[in-house]
Amino acid sequence: MAHPGAASRALALAFVAVALTGVRAQGTAFEEPDYYGQELWRRERYYEHPEREPELFSPSLHEGLGVEKQEQQEQQEQQEQQEQLQQEPRPPKKAAKAKKAPKREKVVAETPPPGKNSNRKGRRSKSLEKAARDDHGVPVAHEDVRESCPPLGLETLKITDFQLHASTAKRYGLGAHRGRLNIQAGINENDFHDGAWCAGRNDLHQWIEVDARRLTRFTGVITQGRNSLWLSDWVTSYKVMVSNDSHTWVTVKNGSGDMIFEGNSEKEIPVLNELPVPMVARYIRVNPQSWFDNGSICLRMEILGCPLPDPNNYYHRRNEMTTTDDLDFKHHNYKEMRQLMKVVNEMCPNITRIYNIGKSHQGLKLYAVEISDHPGEHEVGEPEFHYIAGAHGNEVLGRELLLLLLQFLCQEYLAQNTRIVRLVEETRIHILPSLNPDGYEKACEGGSELGGWSLGRWTHDGIDINNNFPDLNSLLWEAEDRQNAPRKVPNHYIAIPEWYLSENATVAMETRAVIAWMEKIPFVLGGNLQGGELVVAYPYDMVRSLWKMQEHTPTPDDHVFRWLAYSYASTHRLMTDARRRVCHTEDFQKEEGTVNGASWHTVAGSLNDFSYLHTNCFELSIYVGCDKYPHESELPEEWENNRESLIVFMEQVHRGIKGIVRDLHGKGIPNAIISVEGVNHDIRTASDGDYWRLLNPGEYVVTAKAEGFVSSSKNCMVGYDMGATRCDFILSKTNLARIREIMETFGKQPVSLPARRLKLPGRKRRQRG
Repeated sequence: MAHPGAASRALALAFVAVALTGVRAQGTAFEEPDYYGQELWRRERYYEHPEREPELFSPSLHEGLGVEKQEQQEQQEQQEQQEQLQQEPRPPKKAAKAKKAPKREKVVAETPPPGKNSNRKGRRSKSLEKAARDDHGVPVAHEDVRESCPPLGLETLKITDFQLHASTAKRYGLGAHRGRLNIQAGINENDFHDGAWCAGRNDLHQWIEVDARRLTRFTGVITQGRNSLWLSDWVTSYKVMVSNDSHTWVTVKNGSGDMIFEGNSEKEIPVLNELPVPMVARYIRVNPQSWFDNGSICLRMEILGCPLPDPNNYYHRRNEMTTTDDLDFKHHNYKEMRQLMKVVNEMCPNITRIYNIGKSHQGLKLYAVEISDHPGEHEVGEPEFHYIAGAHGNEVLGRELLLLLLQFLCQEYLAQNTRIVRLVEETRIHILPSLNPDGYEKACEGGSELGGWSLGRWTHDGIDINNNFPDLNSLLWEAEDRQNAPRKVPNHYIAIPEWYLSENATVAMETRAVIAWMEKIPFVLGGNLQGGELVVAYPYDMVRSLWKMQEHTPTPDDHVFRWLAYSYASTHRLMTDARRRVCHTEDFQKEEGTVNGASWHTVAGSLNDFSYLHTNCFELSIYVGCDKYPHESELPEEWENNRESLIVFMEQVHRGIKGIVRDLHGKGIPNAIISVEGVNHDIRTASDGDYWRLLNPGEYVVTAKAEGFVSSSKNCMVGYDMGATRCDFILSKTNLARIREIMETFGKQPVSLPARRLKLPGRKRRQRG
């Protein structure tokens, strides 16, 4: 591109010099260390938000752009105007469609009109209707071209600790790295893991700053107070400043004066403030102006902004996350979820079936989708698997991941993906995306950023489904502790207490529906997807020792559960990454992204423990992301993080032994007990006599027994290759059972032995006489 003449360059330099002299720096300007080079080794991904045309961009700061960049922009605008004059008006071009894989169709549900799916509703301060032009010459961006930008990623950890700075901090645990939206404090709120950034002093010179590391169009700020059980700290008003070099700062203006944004009125509900004019810069700073009277300057925040494209920066291009899967990456409300299920069913009618397991408190049906080569029937010898999501209505990521999984399985089956075809033909898969639709609808009102940490977590009647199941652990452990008393509680299939089944019991309708579902279908393996952390938790979830909140409490199948948890965590893109930052307080890297539930925090009546003690199903809790309700733009990256793990975990249902227990006539024996020597936990056969027992590789002595039959034992070898080892049993009836069968056949009842013994002496006396 040719440079303009010397006169033009001198005029531009003079213009910039005049602009620079008019800038009044806000706050103290001092040298900040540049952490850009220190962070190159960390794995960081950026999802590039779609950009508008250049003429719709908001203005950038004169101070940081430089003369050369201004000249390039001006010449580019002139060149575009000349090209538009030379060309005749043409209708707008349609966006080019992405290439699709063979035999693969895109699953698209009905989408709302543009502008109605922002997922960012809730409280915010009054927006300015009056156009603002500050005294630094920043032009105004009209409201009709304002672009809705996603979060930069403080909550999702896309923004690293090295990108957060603050003027002062009370202590390390209250440093700038803790000023992330929805971050949770540790149990003790200690020096390392507290619930916000808190300034070291309470004055007007305190600030917290984000380095976006690239030019970004900032559009808004979301703030929260400090997460604490004991203290009440939050900021009630603040200023916003931006900079391109972290030295010279420009304050967002309200006409000719600095704009004061309204902050929080309590510590947990997020408050959004949109900038009157989007600002383009690299750095953004929040400067508290007032705070709660009896508290301190403490806040958690998220920044809304659109990173501008920078094709010359290899670092950003290398770390941008893309996906090749042609799926419907959006948040789906209840109606849209149902519509999406119908679309998948119409695309793959031969392998899918939609059904419901019951209704929510508000009457919404709990829909599930079955995926199998023979949907609607249990095939003998084929294991049953399930995924559940949305027990907590505000943990939305799991819900969307399961909807994406539905689309993916259908597309890949149609494309004849060998791995997916084998999985569908050899497994009966059930997917329940939303167990608590009432809670989701409530969380959806707040949106992806303004719902806080708990809005929509509970059912409509205020029940936490995750710990609403009967406590069978206590029944089992009390029976084991009574060593001298006869054992009345088995080590499996423990009956539900009568009080729990009564109508007056505090049990959610959704919980009762899941219990009935699990009692009807012989599930072998299941995963319930949750959010707010990155870890896989396995049972027991309840501690055995009284008065303890945390204690490692393993099941008899601890080694199997550890493997199942590791199979998901190790194939996740982030769970086992030792370099990643912890979500809140817990570092699960010492166990490779897995944790025993009770050693994390005790929960009585969890789904995992109930499933293990009342059914054959081995259930685990899979926490799929730090952000419970990520922005829609994050869904492609989250799908890439979890896709392989979701498939690998389903494949683990084929690990261990399987078989059929029959009688001598070849008829399957239901409710036969399968015991493994050395493992104090049994399972039972299904109605057709088939069973599946998850085991790690090794040699096992397995025994099959049933009432009225002689037990049988054999050695069963489990290999390392995928696929369960076949281990069938044929049981013969006991002598007593045969006698009873013969007597019942001829309509007679067997004579009791004590009565016969009493008659024998009299008969002998008569024979002698």
